[in-house]
Amino acid sequence: MSKKDALIKKDTSKIITEGAKLVLVSDAYEFTEGPAADKEGNVYFTDQPNDRILKWNATDNSVLEYMKPSGRSNGLYFDNEGNLLSAADEKNELWSINSDKKETVLVRNFQGKKLNGPNDLWVDSKGGIYFTDPYYQRDWWSHKKPQQKENRVYYLAPNADKPIIVSNDNYVQPNGIIGSKDGRKLYVADQVDNKTFVFDVQKNGSLANRKLFTAMGSDGMTTDNKGNIYLTGTDGVTVFSTDGKQIEQIAVPKGWTANVTFGGKDFKTLFITSLNSVYTLQMNVQGIRYKN
Repeated sequence: MSKKDALIKKDTSKIITEGAKLVLVSDAYEFTEGPAADKEGNVYFTDQPNDRILKWNATDNSVLEYMKPSGRSNGLYFDNEGNLLSAADEKNELWSINSDKKETVLVRNFQGKKLNGPNDLWVDSKGGIYFTDPYYQRDWWSHKKPQQKENRVYYLAPNADKPIIVSNDNYVQPNGIIGSKDGRKLYVADQVDNKTFVFDVQKNGSLANRKLFTAMGSDGMTTDNKGNIYLTGTDGVTVFSTDGKQIEQIAVPKGWTANVTFGGKDFKTLFITSLNSVYTLQMNVQGIRYKN
């Protein structure tokens, strides 16, 4: 088997297109992260060490540099108006980038102190933004210690200028985050502690009833139109049903997978970031086409 092909275990879940193989799009990067699809299915992703955002074109499979510098963007997500949201790691901020590539800082700090390092994010139907804030020391920072006492999950309500803490549950490193299609559930992964939790989302954006979803952490996460949850990490992409049962395992040639999303014209292309590479895989299920 070619190194460009995935070592995909026998598909018992039928979520992968029969006969589909992992396709290497490119391995011309240093470390890829943060894939997010626009409404046409084009996927934007980051090459954080090189401080840039790239764009995969869903029509011709090409990749072009979209924005450099990018505030050391890490996780990305589109808001409901089509702006590209970024966990801008350079100054521990949350950005909104419009179609002219002009950035607006949405969150600069919390209670007058730097955030630890916004990492991943998800937008609800109202336009509120949930984001994780773990501390991973970066070479480009002048500070060597976190200013926030805990690694938390925050929520920036629509039109708000300050985030609120929605989960402060003794995380080691909260990282991947994704909401369900109906917006009633929020999944948060503690990557280092090898746990992923699920919460009930309340009408005011707060979280309640934290439960352990699975004893596996995740870097980035996504979900499909069947409600399945896709986790990433050392073993590629691991897929769970809504009841926490593993239904699929997608390995990648280099092992580590940082993040994953759905894109393509029909949103049936699984787009995977893995170390210096990005891959695609054709699926039978669709990703959630959000209102961007």
